[in-house]
Amino acid sequence: MLSRKGFTLVELMVVILIVAILAAVAIPIMRGRIDAAKWTEGKAMMGTIATAIRAHVAMSNKDIPGVAPTGEPVPDVTTLGFRPGDLAGTYFAEADFSWDVTYDRATNALTFLVTANKPAAGGISSPDGWTLDERGIWREVGVGP
Repeated sequence: MLSRKGFTLVELMVVILIVAILAAVAIPIMRGRIDAAKWTEGKAMMGTIATAIRAHVAMSNKDIPGVAPTGEPVPDVTTLGFRPGDLAGTYFAEADFSWDVTYDRATNALTFLVTANKPAAGGISSPDGWTLDERGIWREVGVGP
């Protein structure tokens, strides 16, 4: 009797099915990890902006009314001490960040909210953005499906 060596078609199909199931499970998990890694750059820049806001308030010692039309305006990139290109990274650009600052010198009450929006060209699928407030609390904005 002849002995046959090799795999049957059914055995090969079972192996292909198992690999396909593993790939279907692993790819979304990996995609989420890649997005989280890219957001790390944006969050690091947001922390730098928050530090610059605190330093600006401490050095200027002026009221910042936030969006009010009188008094000091909300500090811009240059006022916070950034040079051109300082807020440009691999995935994020200066235009992806915004902030609102309110400081009352009489009560020493500082509030701010730094926001990073998902970059258009960054290849990030989720979430749509992050916010960081003066208490150091991070919040996701518009988590996708």
